[in-house]
Order: sequence, then structure tokens, then C-alpha cells
Amino acid sequence: MDQQSIKNRFNIIGNSIGLNHALNVAIQVANTDLSVLINGESGVGKEVFSQIIHSLSARKHNPFIAVNCGAIPEGTIDSELFGHEKGSFTGAVDSRKGYFETVNGGTIFLDEIGEMPLGTQARLLRVLETGEYIRVGSSKVQKTDVRVIAATNKELLEFTQKGRFREDLYYRLNTVPIRVPALRDRQEDILLLFRKFTTDFAERYKVVPVQLNDDAKQILINYTWPGNIRELKNIAEQISVLSKDKNIDGEQIKNFLPEHTYSRLPALSGGPGTVSQAEFANEREILYKLFFDMKKDVNELKKMVFDMMQNPGLSSHVPVFSSDDNNSNAAKELNIHSNNYPINNAAVLIHNNSNPTIQPHEEVEESLSIVDKEKELIIKALKKHRGRRRDASMDLGISERTLYRKLKEYDIEHL
Repeated sequence: MDQQSIKNRFNIIGNSIGLNHALNVAIQVANTDLSVLINGESGVGKEVFSQIIHSLSARKHNPFIAVNCGAIPEGTIDSELFGHEKGSFTGAVDSRKGYFETVNGGTIFLDEIGEMPLGTQARLLRVLETGEYIRVGSSKVQKTDVRVIAATNKELLEFTQKGRFREDLYYRLNTVPIRVPALRDRQEDILLLFRKFTTDFAERYKVVPVQLNDDAKQILINYTWPGNIRELKNIAEQISVLSKDKNIDGEQIKNFLPEHTYSRLPALSGGPGTVSQAEFANEREILYKLFFDMKKDVNELKKMVFDMMQNPGLSSHVPVFSSDDNNSNAAKELNIHSNNYPINNAAVLIHNNSNPTIQPHEEVEESLSIVDKEKELIIKALKKHRGRRRDASMDLGISERTLYRKLKEYDIEHL
């Protein structure tokens, strides 16, 4: 079956390159039993591609079921997929078959696979690799022959890096990836879809079909369509029902579009070395908190300095250093409003020479010369051993001949 026939059969409108490529991949992989992972934003029609794959496969006469993993509570999804035994949990009054048992020989479409709990992911991986599963509350291994097609509007590879999705399951599902393009990436298809929707609604509601002028068409094309085809269909229905004038211009169509605009800036992806928008927001909040804490610490330090200047007796509890009066005057100008600050063994610089208990000191820079240090050690060793060179050389770890040479070199008199 050719591509146009598939479009007509499944009511697919559009001729964009991305759409046609996704259809070609679906047609090629349909006659195999390979697992398929369909990627795309919400509202692009991922389920239609799963139906295409099933209808063109050898399993087309067997059951097909679509399961939204995000709509099933975490506590019951294992039971839904794999079944359970009577009494296995509260409320299990009877045994129940799961989807993998009832759809045996057919195809199961797992939509929003990224929402599946990690425990269920492990069970699914076993089904994909061995065709085996165990009902909840049972120890009996059962076999199934089901083709799995999964879909997601998340970046699963990013989820694997965060530990939210099993990496082995990701690569097992992603045997054949199909990416369905967003509507904003199919601008040449927007007017075709809008015309199809408005024609259908006009026929349903017995009204005149809507006609757009050039400005209105351009606005539709340039709109970002965050809800994709689902949103476009809703807008088309609203215009068909609510607009009295069926000749729509740019100002009229703006009334049906959301007031807020959506950024066309590229979103941060989950590849190596990048972070998601959620992670970026979290890191930004952390930075804000860090800056706030730093400001708080600085203010508390100002309070402590002010308290010690007002109460000189507190200075005996901390190491104090003195400086010039100019710096002291600058310190006194700090704008502090509290005098109750606990001092916890902090080292504080107090610029106050008027306190008699604080004595000015002169800082002497210590020599770091190796020659000076060596000369000093030789003199100490000789004094220690009262001029006995042999004992001094042994203490220094050098020979007596070397010590004699050093005495000559440094012009050290006999001690």
C-alpha cells in the first residue's frame, strides 16, 4: 500500500517532509516484529502511527489495545498489564487477566511510556526479552506473544540519565524510532488541516464553511500551536460555531487564539553537558538562595562588629587585631539596627586604637631564604653541642667535612 492510500485510509492531512518520513518508517517497519518507539509532542497524533503499524502487520487480524500509562495509578498498573490472582491485594476478589494475556498474538500500544513506574519497567523488559511475565500474586511464569509499540512526549534518554527510566528498556524499545513532527514544524500543512476541520464542522453543524483572508492565514501559520493538531481542531470548531461572519480576517481570528504567546527559542535538551528547563529553574532558585544567605551573613557580621565596638568588653572573647583610626571611623559608619548577636569563637578585625587593653603591634615579615635557614640551623647545632663539630654534624645529618665547608662558606666563627 502506497503512502497516499495510507493517508486516505487513516485521514492524515499534510505533505511536509517530516510527516512523510515518519509515515515511510512506519510502513517499512510494520511487517516486522520489531519494537517501535514513537516520539512527539502531545497532540501530534502518535496513536495513529501505532494503528498504521498494526494494520499493515501480520497481526492485523488479532487484537490491538492502546494503554495510557500516565492514566493508570502506580498501584494498579502491574495488575492492568500482567493480571493478578485472587486475594493478591485488597479488592482482588477474583483472578483477572492482564492486557498482555488478552492481547496475545496482537499489538499493545503503550502511550506515555515515560510515566511508567520503574518496577513495571522491569516487568516490561522481561516481556520484551523473553516473552514471559508473572501475574501479581502468582509464582507461575506465563508466556505471551505481543508486539509492543510505545510512545512518549518526553525525552526518555534524559530520563535515563536522571534514573527515572531504565536505560536497558529504553534501548530495547527504541529499536526503531519514529519522530512525529510538531505542527509548528509543518507550516505548509496548517492551512490544509484547518480547511479540512472547518469543512467537516460546517457539514456537522449545518453552517457555511469559514473562509480566511491573507492576514488570518498568516497568523495561523505563524502561531506556535503548543497543543498541535488537537489545538488546531479545537480552534477550527470554535470559529465554525461562534463566528457570525464566516469571512475571517486577522483581527477576528486573534479573538480565538490565546492571548499569551509562546517562545520560539530552542528549549534546553537533555543531552550530555546540558540541563533541562526544570533543572535550570531549580539551579537558578539555588543561586538566589545562595545570594540571599550571603547577604544575610554579611549583615550578621556587620552586627557583630558593631556590637563589639559598642561593648569593648566583648572583645576579650575573640582574637582581636588593630588597625588605623581611619578604618575605625569607616567601621563605625556601618548601618546596623540590632545589638543582639551571639559570638562563637569568631576572628574579628576591630579597628579601635582607643581601647587601652589593645596594644598596637608591628608585623615582622619572616625570612624564607634557604641560605639563612641553613646558617641558622648550623649555629643552633653548634651551640647545642658546645662547639663540638662531630656531634653537631651528626645532629644535622651531614658529614663533618661538609659542616667544615659550610662554616667557611657562611663565615661562621667557631662557637
